[in-house]
Amino acid sequence: MQFQLASICKQVVDLSREMGYFLHEEIERLKEEDIEVKSLNNFVTYIDKQTEARLVKALGDILPSSGFIAEEKDYGKLSNEYNWIIDPLDGTTNYIHGVPAYCISIALQYKKEIVVGVIHEPNLNETFYAWKGGGAFLNGEKISVSGKKKLKDSLIATGFPYHDYSQMENYMKTFHYLMRHSHGVRRLGSAALDLAYVACGRYDGFYEYGLSPWDVAAGTLIVQQAGGKNSDFKGGENYIFGKEIVASNANIFEEFLQLMMRSFN
Repeated sequence: MQFQLASICKQVVDLSREMGYFLHEEIERLKEEDIEVKSLNNFVTYIDKQTEARLVKALGDILPSSGFIAEEKDYGKLSNEYNWIIDPLDGTTNYIHGVPAYCISIALQYKKEIVVGVIHEPNLNETFYAWKGGGAFLNGEKISVSGKKKLKDSLIATGFPYHDYSQMENYMKTFHYLMRHSHGVRRLGSAALDLAYVACGRYDGFYEYGLSPWDVAAGTLIVQQAGGKNSDFKGGENYIFGKEIVASNANIFEEFLQLMMRSFN
């Protein structure tokens, strides 16, 4: 099984890099009239749609019987075994404004477990990836989460709510605490990249609510395989579909989670 997952992961890495080149090149052709508004502060372009269509075709060739959970289109009935969870362009708002912080996120779910995760960031040409039991990697080099032992010594990432403001009071409570009791809070604009950066130790922790499965599925596996931990804000395992996540290295995880539990529950 692990050999098969390693082989699948390599194919997905190659595919993500190919699609990343397309994203990077196509930005020069993007016009204002190409940008559609799906909902409040939620944008899409023909580039998102074309990238997703190409990914679906190629991933379907890798696993012909697989299903798809994707951001831009409903692909019908899911498989009882293998399903791909994909975001063709995580960080579309950054992308359309010319901010070089966006990525492709691809995860493979076997039954209810994520078993392959790949995140490719075209601007730095960085590919983060992992498969179950195989460790986590960045461009062929093994990575691990940071060794920070206290929240006060940690750099934390988050994402600002952009359409779901129901938890804003709780969110700001957490934000204010971390401003005073950590090395700082960063907002990159791509949850998938935030998780990748936790996995390689650039960030020590990440939290956000209002997320979709394609935002986090690949990144959570990469964090786990790099030695980190994930949970929802209650300490449970509903962080892929539960729209909330806290992720960090293992050392600060309990302290970080307790903060989420105090603020949000």
